[in-house]
Amino acid sequence: MNSLQDVVYNWLSIKLVADVRPEDLSAVETTQFFREMLTNDHNVEDIHVDKREDMYLVTVTKPEETRTFRFPIELIECIVDQIENEPEKYSVYPN
Repeated sequence: MNSLQDVVYNWLSIKLVADVRPEDLSAVETTQFFREMLTNDHNVEDIHVDKREDMYLVTVTKPEETRTFRFPIELIECIVDQIENEPEKYSVYPN
């Protein structure tokens, strides 16, 4: 099983892609996949994202605890930046 931190990282990274590209069904479905993994494998009941000046703080609530993870903005947003810099490579529409 993947660690909770790894799943939170993956969920947040792809969620940002899905947020800026809602027509990208792969990103939307992958976001849902990681959210289900958080719920089913890690018993996460709630998740809250707070974007700070240089960090994303992600707080997850489980029945037995609440945990907060910190991720540098550049680490999380690198995939969105790649897509914006090379839109033809990441097109959701076939050429």
